[in-house]
Order: sequence, then structure tokens, then C-alpha cells
Amino acid sequence: FIPSRDFLPRGSGIVTRRPLILQLIFSKTEYAEFLHCKSKKFTDFDEVRQEIEAETDRVTGTNKGISPVPINLRVYSPHVLNLTLIDLPGITKVPVGDQPQDIEFQIRDMILQFISRESSLILAVTPANMDLANSDALKMAKEVDPQGLRTIGVITKLDLMDEGTDARDVLENKLLPLRRGYIGVVNRSQKDIDGKKDIRAALAAERKFFLSHPAYRHMAERMGTPHLQRVLNQQLTNHIRETLPSLRSKLQSQLLSLEKEVEEYKNFRPDDPARKTKALLQMVQQFGVDFEKRIEGSGDQVDTLELSGGARINRIFHERFPFELVKMEFDEKDLRREISYAIKNIHGSRTGLFTPDLAFEAIVKKQVVKLKEPCLKCVDLVIQELINTVRQCTSKLGSYPRLREETERIVTTHIREREGKTKDQVSSHPSPAPPAWESHLP
Repeated sequence: FIPSRDFLPRGSGIVTRRPLILQLIFSKTEYAEFLHCKSKKFTDFDEVRQEIEAETDRVTGTNKGISPVPINLRVYSPHVLNLTLIDLPGITKVPVGDQPQDIEFQIRDMILQFISRESSLILAVTPANMDLANSDALKMAKEVDPQGLRTIGVITKLDLMDEGTDARDVLENKLLPLRRGYIGVVNRSQKDIDGKKDIRAALAAERKFFLSHPAYRHMAERMGTPHLQRVLNQQLTNHIRETLPSLRSKLQSQLLSLEKEVEEYKNFRPDDPARKTKALLQMVQQFGVDFEKRIEGSGDQVDTLELSGGARINRIFHERFPFELVKMEFDEKDLRREISYAIKNIHGSRTGLFTPDLAFEAIVKKQVVKLKEPCLKCVDLVIQELINTVRQCTSKLGSYPRLREETERIVTTHIREREGKTKDQVSSHPSPAPPAWESHLP
């Protein structure tokens, strides 16, 4: 978008590995500045590209890793229109280097964070030499903007299409219509970039391509990078004008809320009993929230080093407990003999055609008793994990040792009470009948 400057990294594979928030600002002088080193003004745009690459590597490493933390860059120039662009990573299907196995989903989530905002326009870039119906950019844009009110289609690589084919139906907005339509551009090839081809020369070549191509010459004035720049500037201005009233209303509401809070703090007295009670309630409520998150699971502050809380309890139930059951000694031959004696003893001198219910109950009761020890052991493990979780959640109360101690005591006492009731429930399964019925007849 800057006719005489080339500063965005280009290359094969995934190059954009962090979002780049680029603010173009019209100014009489030309320079660039980064938010992470605001004191320095860059006039050499080769240094700007090098700083983008270096800042990307500082956070993501040098082996194709990604990060959602953006790089903020402002470019002041007499050759630009006021515009803010966010350059996002392209969707990667197969991880390479240090990229995680779920790289596709991570990039997708990163992109959705930006394009889901109602105040932003979506620039859905699709190469002309691929089927438009398979465009990941258009698919994601449609998810967050189903009516196509915020989406502008950009078709690249028009010069690389197979001979005899063109993208006329797409650019005339006939194939997959968008409310704001499509704009075609022809960028420099990697060979042109490696050969330091001037951007002005590239824009001239792009203009010549559209004017000379039989499928595009009738729409040449609506194609190309300069036209895309003007359209983006105008449409973004219109879009801001449309969304500004609701944004102003939201900001006024937040301002009133903050002013009310400030007013409360004007009369703040640390010794006010009401304040102390409120602070106490907030800390206790936060403890409850933290405990629930650790048990139920939460996406914030995930422990990547070891299992804890609900995950450990889940493992106790689904791994440790079944393992203890498998370790139980079981002799099928003895069981069959016991079943035979139980049936015969219940029938007595009679001969029965059907297995009596009493025999089944007697055998089942005897087997159920064997489950008692593993069940009680499982309860002990879960109780211990709950107590550990309580101690982890009270760590935020470290500034108030008495409150922390009392909170741990109350909650732990409650857990111990529930432990007793749980063990009573486990132990309440009926015991087997006295062994007299098992007497062996000669």
C-alpha cells in the first residue's frame, strides 16, 4: 500500500507468525516506529523489515513457531491514506518446525479474535489459481459475517492462471457474490522480490496487465492495488461512521460506571467495617470460583507441567480405581464351585429346574464385599486431592494468614464430613450371609 516502500517480510512457508497491526498515517515526513521501541524512528525501511523479523523471533523462536501477541507498527508517509491494517498468519494445515500439532486450530482462533469484531472490515484474500469454493479466507469470513456486510474479496495471482482461463465471473461478483464485491491485484513474484524489483515498477506492470488482458480490460479502473487502497480507505471510513454511534454509547456507559466507582473511592476509609466485610466476601467468593475452576476445568492459567485438581480426580476414577479392581484376586474354578454349593444347599433335598434367586444374591454379596477395599482407597485418594486443591486455592489469601487458616479449616472439615458419609455409603452394601449355609454335604 506504500508505492515506494517494501518492508513486510516475504518468503516461502509461513512468514507472518504474529499478527502485525499496521497503522498508515498521512504525514509530510516519512518514517516508521514500533510500539515496543517507540523512542526510535526508522527511516530505512529495510531496517523495519529486519525489526519485524527479529521481534517475531524474540517471542516465537526461529523455527516457525507462532504467537497471538501482536506487533504494533506505525508508518507515517505523504504517500498513504489513513488506514489501519492487521496482517494475520495464513492458515497452515500441516505443522512444521516447532509448530504444535494443532497449528491449524491455533491460527484459526487467532484470526477469529480479530475478524469477529463488528467494527472491523475483513479482507478475504484468495489466489485466483485455486477453486474459490475451497477458500479458507472466505469460509472463515462467512462464519463471522454471514451477510457479507464487512467482507471485501481480494483475488491475487491473476497472472498465474492456466492459459485460457480467467477469473472474470468472480471479479464481476457473479460466482460467489459479496455485498462489497471483489478486487483483483497482481503482486510481485518471489523472483521480483529477490531481484529488488521496484514497487512503482510493479504497480505499473499491474496496471498494464489489467489494461491489456481481454477479460479484465473493461473493469481495469476497478482493479489493482491503488484502487484497493482507495476502496479500503472509503469503506473503512463509512464502516466507522456506521458503527460509531453504538461505540460511543458503549463508551459513555463504561465512563459512567467508572465515574461512579471513582466517586466511591473518594470517600474510601480503610477502617470502614463495610469495606472490610466487602473485601472479605470478595476473597471468599474468589476462593469458590478458583476451586470450581480447578475441579471443573478452565482455559485460563492452564498448568502444562502436571495434572492437578479435577484432572487428577478424573485419573483416579478412570485409571487408578480400574487398576485396583483388576488386581483383585479371582479364581474362576473356586467361584464355579461356590455357585454349585450355593444352589444345592438352597434346594436342600429337592431338585430344582431353575437357579434360585437366593443363590444368586448370596454369590453377588460375597463378590461385592471384595470391592469395598478398592472403593475406600479411591475415596481416600480423591479426598487427599480435594484437600490439596483447597490449599492451592487459598494461596491468594497469603496476605491474610488467619483468614487463610480459617478458610482451609472450614472447607477441610466439610470435606472430612463428606468423606465419612461417603465411606458409610460404600460400607453399607449388605454383607454375605453367615458361612453356615456353605457347609459341604458328604
